[in-house]
Amino acid sequence: MAESAGVDFGALPRVAEEVLADADALDTRLAGATTPFVVRGLVADWPLVQAGRESGAAARAYLLRHRRERAFTVAIGRPGGGERLFYDDKMAINFRTLRASLPEIFSAIDANEGNPAGPAMYLASIDLHDFFNGLHDANLVALGARDPLASIWIGTPTRIAAHNDYPDNLACCAVGHRRFTLFPPDQFANLYLGPVEHTPAGRTVSMVDLKAPNFDTFPKFRTALSHALVAELAPGDALFIPSLWWHHVEALDPFNVLVNYWWRDSARYLGQPQDALNHAMLAVRDLPDHQKAYWRALFNHYVFDNGDDVTSHIPTDARGVLAPLTPDTAGKLRANLLRALSR
Repeated sequence: MAESAGVDFGALPRVAEEVLADADALDTRLAGATTPFVVRGLVADWPLVQAGRESGAAARAYLLRHRRERAFTVAIGRPGGGERLFYDDKMAINFRTLRASLPEIFSAIDANEGNPAGPAMYLASIDLHDFFNGLHDANLVALGARDPLASIWIGTPTRIAAHNDYPDNLACCAVGHRRFTLFPPDQFANLYLGPVEHTPAGRTVSMVDLKAPNFDTFPKFRTALSHALVAELAPGDALFIPSLWWHHVEALDPFNVLVNYWWRDSARYLGQPQDALNHAMLAVRDLPDHQKAYWRALFNHYVFDNGDDVTSHIPTDARGVLAPLTPDTAGKLRANLLRALSR
């Protein structure tokens, strides 16, 4: 049988739930956390959550009162194309992106609400500070000394393929219900990842459709499912997604809003690992095997193992970028890379 009836989400293990007394308890629980957890009702008192409990229209009206007068980017699926924002059969992106005012976008959502043949509409990763006035301060999770990027995600019913992010992530369900299916970082090979440079939203995604997984084409996905966890969020609930955990996301109601916070424990002046991977594909992957073996050993020496033997023979003040990076040495390394890549 090539196609299944879909993943039985009810049969998968649930993400652990935490009861946290206050912001200090959340701060403590997040410190060093490496597995996901759910906090029920963490943001239940948000005005946005309260508006959404009244209706989707009330939530939209609340958001409109806080909007800035600027163009928003919205993804729009094909009429009758379903809720999955992904690729089509020819590996073209199956939605288009437009820029419009928030009232115009919400008018289109109003006109299609409840219409199963209407196009999926999705505003993804909208910066709360840049696009809204006062929304962040009125709907806020205190995260201690962390300095997160705060974003809002707004739309009709959607399904977003499993992907991962480099930062840690606290996802707060504000309006509607959401289901997350999570996979540990080491399951990437069992998720059958798609293109790196041609993606629906900037991150490599799993090619498996959880609504109808083809186990003939993707047999190792059964192993991924054996490690999967599910979190079903109601308005006011929050989910912590650790760095690099894969997550498939479904927005389940006619109108849905999620607010999330991203932060890194590593210094901001450090580079992005994905950029290093992309450059390695450019510079190393297609070399002859004997040369790749050399570079593999050199990467281990300087990057992955990085033992004392790398620098012990060099005077401390002469180690440069071989020493732990500082803002100054990281800046110099970045400048050297930019010069090299521009040749």
